[in-house]
Amino acid sequence: MDDYGDNMAAVQGLLKKHDAFETDLQVHTDRLKDCLAQGQQLIADGNHHEDQIRQRSEQLEAKLEQLAALARRRKQRLQDNSEYLQFMWKADVVEGWIADKEAHVKSEDFGRDLSTVQTLLTKQETFDAGLHAFELEGIQNFTSLKDRLVSAGHEQSPAIQQRHADVMSRWQTLLAHSQERKQRLLAMQDQFKQIEELYLLFAKKASAFNSWFENAEEDLTDPVRCNSTEEIRALRLAHSQFQESLVPAQADFDGLAALDQRIKSYNVGPNPYTWFTMEALEDTWKNLQKIIQERDMELTKEAQRQDENDKLRKEFAKHANAFHHWLTETRSSMMEGSGTLEQQLEAVKAKAAEVRARRSDLKKIEDLGAILEEHLILDNRYTEHSTVGLAQQWDQLDQLGMRMQHNLEQQIQARNQSGVAEDSLKEFSMMFKHFDKEKAGRLNHKEFKSCLRALGYDLPMVEEGQPDPEFNEILDVVDPNRDGYISLQEYMAFMISKETENVQSSEEIEHAFRAITNGERPYVLKEELYTNLSKEMADYCVERMKPYSDSDRPIPNAYDYVDFTRSLFQN
Repeated sequence: MDDYGDNMAAVQGLLKKHDAFETDLQVHTDRLKDCLAQGQQLIADGNHHEDQIRQRSEQLEAKLEQLAALARRRKQRLQDNSEYLQFMWKADVVEGWIADKEAHVKSEDFGRDLSTVQTLLTKQETFDAGLHAFELEGIQNFTSLKDRLVSAGHEQSPAIQQRHADVMSRWQTLLAHSQERKQRLLAMQDQFKQIEELYLLFAKKASAFNSWFENAEEDLTDPVRCNSTEEIRALRLAHSQFQESLVPAQADFDGLAALDQRIKSYNVGPNPYTWFTMEALEDTWKNLQKIIQERDMELTKEAQRQDENDKLRKEFAKHANAFHHWLTETRSSMMEGSGTLEQQLEAVKAKAAEVRARRSDLKKIEDLGAILEEHLILDNRYTEHSTVGLAQQWDQLDQLGMRMQHNLEQQIQARNQSGVAEDSLKEFSMMFKHFDKEKAGRLNHKEFKSCLRALGYDLPMVEEGQPDPEFNEILDVVDPNRDGYISLQEYMAFMISKETENVQSSEEIEHAFRAITNGERPYVLKEELYTNLSKEMADYCVERMKPYSDSDRPIPNAYDYVDFTRSLFQN
């Protein structure tokens, strides 16, 4: 029969049946051998059926041999079929394994970023290692089985070789696809590395550009408020330099745009290393152009304002400087008076009237100062004078004029009533003015002490910080509240008091005149005055004493000192 089985189970079943058949055949062979031995024995015994026995024995022996040959042939074919089916099964197993792996190499998943690509590459390396291991075991065993069957002359050798060739072709295709996938993954890795570099470069440049923009925006939006034309010129120069710096900034911006286009050409997601997008940077750049235009307008407006302010400064300075010059000249003129006390008094009165008349000039300066304040102009490089300072100096000059009038009137009165010589008064005044270096109409304690020493006061020299009781007694008189200064009026009052402090009463003066007359007469002669008094004092007495007249007869060159003394103290 030609049934050799069409699958491994059928072949195995047929082989088992064939083994049972061979066992049964062996039993029958043994029986047949016994039967043939009996026939030989009959022939040997001379059985008359010898020919028939021999013929029959030969027939049986031939049939047994034929049956055994057929059995061997069937068994060989069953075994060949078994090996063929095993080969085919092996081929199916190998091809099934290949088919299972083909899904992997045909996958279109090549990663969405560098991390996933590197993960897929790791999987691919593992996959390639599995292919290599399978090649060493499965493929080699499969090929060895083919070679053995073909070399053994298997009747299915052409089919076996064709099947092996088909499987190996698919295997080579799998290897080729695996290599292609690996190369593509490597290419994707390189691409994503390049994308990563582009991401990082874009993030770095975008951050630097944004920092530059923030600094520029802070500078450009800083309020434009200057105090001089120099400041606004410096700001405009800085703004011009900034606009020149926009050329490299534009190049940086264009470079970012080119980077962004390169990144987008790869059709990838957002940059994981920065939140800046090209769209946001474009808005930033447009906003910067707007801010620059606004800054240009603000600087132009501020430049115009500063030009106007500078004109106001110059106008104020012109009047302030001229007024201060007049104040200085007037003060010097007042303090450096010459001529008689009466002439000095008239000159001071004239200057005082001029000071009051110039109040209108101060008013104009104050109006200009108010305009400066309205324009928030707090400094003026064209003058060191302020409205308040000039007003104080004018007021001080006005007060000085009144004090000097009072002082000169006091000096005239002292000269007329107390007998203090006009030369002494002039000396006092001259010495005060000498030490009043600033022409302020007052002396500090140190200047006052130096003035007293110059006038002949014997004040002791003491170290700074040491007690000076003698000088302090004088300060108790001229500066009792210790404000640190002695005015001209306080000074002259002190000096006049020192000149007349020995005259205590009219009786003492009368007693002094009686001593001059060497008698008890109520008059003094002219020659007695010039003999006993200084010329200035004698002139003073002659000018102010009434001639003495007796009811009986006139006395030549006689003067009534009693009436003079009483009128002096009465005044």
